[in-house]
Amino acid sequence: MKNLSHLFDRNVKWASEVKDKNPDFFTQLSKQQAPEYLWIGCSDSRVPANQIVALPPGEIFVHRNIANVAVHSDLNCLSVIQYAVDALKVKHIVVCGHYGCGGIKAAMGNEENGLIDNWLGHIKDVSRFHAEELSQLEGDEKFKRLCELNVLEQAANVCNSTVVQSAWKRGEDLSVHAWIYSIENGLLKDLSLAVSSPKELEALSN
Repeated sequence: MKNLSHLFDRNVKWASEVKDKNPDFFTQLSKQQAPEYLWIGCSDSRVPANQIVALPPGEIFVHRNIANVAVHSDLNCLSVIQYAVDALKVKHIVVCGHYGCGGIKAAMGNEENGLIDNWLGHIKDVSRFHAEELSQLEGDEKFKRLCELNVLEQAANVCNSTVVQSAWKRGEDLSVHAWIYSIENGLLKDLSLAVSSPKELEALSN
């Protein structure tokens, strides 16, 4: 039987280092979870939410899937959004994609990838919605733009979800943001979408 004892060793070392710096860290962390942010990001192991924005555990509620997709048929993602909004009372939902996303790249091709092709269909939809713009681009430029367009589309989906719409109708302070991350330089880019009300969402569509 293979075990992962080296990871347990690393865990002990990490916990010890954290306690040395702040003896009350885990005691305080265990009492309450009250993050202001929900992060909907890609499962890519190179895009860790907390580290990117330099926030400690407990500060960001995180949901990740391949290519940071948020669609009305995904009850997992919708349940995370509902818990974050209704129970944790987050103030911001950040949909964050990244350049060089493998899911986006796979969706741009015609190869069969098995079960995941059903999931990648959501990204192919985004490509179809923006076919005219994308037809003017080639190669890496087209790849990067589809990464951005996918984030914008998923952020719009979050805005249109019943959970967010209901929160806005109740007058709750909740904003949805679209960001993208570059693995090559470690920097985030704001895609200039920040929506805090149905009125702002409607203006964005016009």
